[in-house]
This record gives sequence, C-alpha cells and structure tokens, in this order.
Amino acid sequence: MAKKTVASLKNKDAKSFTKVVRFKKNEATGGYSTTVDIMPKDSVKDFLAKK
Repeated sequence: MAKKTVASLKNKDAKSFTKVVRFKKNEATGGYSTTVDIMPKDSVKDFLAKK
C-alpha cells in the first residue's frame, strides 16, 4: 500500500503533501484504530489538533 501512495505523489508538487497516520483508542474495547490521510503540509497541525 505504501508503494502505491508514494508512486502517486511523484510529481512536481509532491513536496507540498504529507501522509498523516493518526491512532485513536476505542473506549469500549480498548483497541486502537487508525486514520490515514494525505494532505497539504499546511493543514497537518489542524488535522492533528482535532479530536
């Protein structure tokens, strides 16, 4: 999966995007789930700040 993501970002604007992986704990089961998103570097802090 990572190779496909990296290959799709190989263009002149690739440096302005980043892949963000966020873990969230499920209170009921105690397990973790992940949220993966590819976004501009400018909006990474906003994405990580929201709960």
